[in-house]
Amino acid sequence: MKSERSGSLPLSPTGALTAAFHDTADLLARPWDAELWLKLSILCLFLGGGTPSAAFNWSLGSLPGDIGFREFMGRVRETVTAHAWVIALLVFLGSGLLALLLYLRSVFRFVLVDAICRRDVRFRSGLAETRRMGRSYFRWLLAALLVVTLTLLAGGALAYPYLRAAAGMRSFAFWATLVAILLVDILMGLAFALVIVLTDDLVVPIMYAERLPLLAGWRRLAKQFASEPWAFTVYVFVRFVVAVGVSMATLFLLFPLLVGLFSGAIITGGVVVLALHGLGLVWSWNPLTIAFAATGLAALLSLMLMILSVVGMPAQVFMQDFGIRFIAARVPSVEAVLPARSAGVPEGEAPLGAISS
Repeated sequence: MKSERSGSLPLSPTGALTAAFHDTADLLARPWDAELWLKLSILCLFLGGGTPSAAFNWSLGSLPGDIGFREFMGRVRETVTAHAWVIALLVFLGSGLLALLLYLRSVFRFVLVDAICRRDVRFRSGLAETRRMGRSYFRWLLAALLVVTLTLLAGGALAYPYLRAAAGMRSFAFWATLVAILLVDILMGLAFALVIVLTDDLVVPIMYAERLPLLAGWRRLAKQFASEPWAFTVYVFVRFVVAVGVSMATLFLLFPLLVGLFSGAIITGGVVVLALHGLGLVWSWNPLTIAFAATGLAALLSLMLMILSVVGMPAQVFMQDFGIRFIAARVPSVEAVLPARSAGVPEGEAPLGAISS
C-alpha cells in the first residue's frame, strides 16, 4: 500500500479538529454498534477515562443510625501507623499498583490508535502487534515520572532547612523562596503534562505507523516541529481549549449520573441500617459486616467505573483522533495507515488520508 498525498497545504489544527469530529461521529454513530461502544469503553477505562466526582467526599458516617464508619477508619489508621511493616507493605503495594496502571495506560494507548485507524477494537492482536512500542513508552514514562518526582523532592529537601530557619522571621527572602519553589513545582508539572499530551497525541501515532521506539518517534516529531513551529503551537492552544470544553461537557453529563448513583447507595445503606434497628439489631463491625460492606462498595465502584468509561469514551476517542489527523497531514507514514475519507475536510486543505493498493 502507498500513500497518495495532495500537493496542497497540510491540514490546519482547526481543519484536523473538524475532520476528527466527523471521524468520531462516523465511528460511534454511523451506524451505532453496541459491541463497539462496549469495547471502546473498556479500552478507555484503562486509559483513565472519566472524572471523579465530589460525591466521593460524602461520609458514610452521616447515614441514619450511625454505623460507626468514622470510628472504624480511625481504628484502621491507628493500626497502620503503629506497625512500620504495614506502612512499608502499603507503600510497596501502592508503587506496584501505580506501575501497573502506567503500564496499562502505555500499551492500551496504542490499541486506541489502532482502533481509530482500523475502525475496530482488537485487544489481543492489537496488543501483540504494538507491545514492543507500548513497553518502550512505559519505560520512558516510568523513568520520567521518577526523575520529576526525585527532582522535586531533592529541591524541597535542599530548601527546607533555610525555610525552617527563616520561618519565624517571615522575611521577604523567605516568601520569595517559598513562591519560587511553588512556581518551579507548577512549571515542572505543566511541562511534564505537556510532554505527555504531545506524546499521546502525536508521537504515539508516529510510533504506531513506523514501528519506532519512543525516542525515535520524538526525533521524528521534532523534525516536523522545526519545519512548522507555528502550526504546532496553534495545535497545542486549540487542543487545550477543546480539552477544557470537552471536560466541562463530560462533567455536565456525569454529575447528575454520579450524584444519583451515590445518593442511591447512601439511601440503600440507610435503609439497611434502619431495617436492622427495626429488627432490634445494631450494626457493628465484624468479619461478616466488613465482607458485606466490601461487597457493596465493590458493586458501587464497578457501576461508577462503567458510567465513567461509557460517558468519557467519546471524548477520549475524539481527542486522540484530533492528534492523529493533525500529524497524519504532515507524516506520510501515519497518513498511509488511515482509512480513506474526504468528507469534512475544509476547502483548500489536503485530504487526511487515502489508502490505495
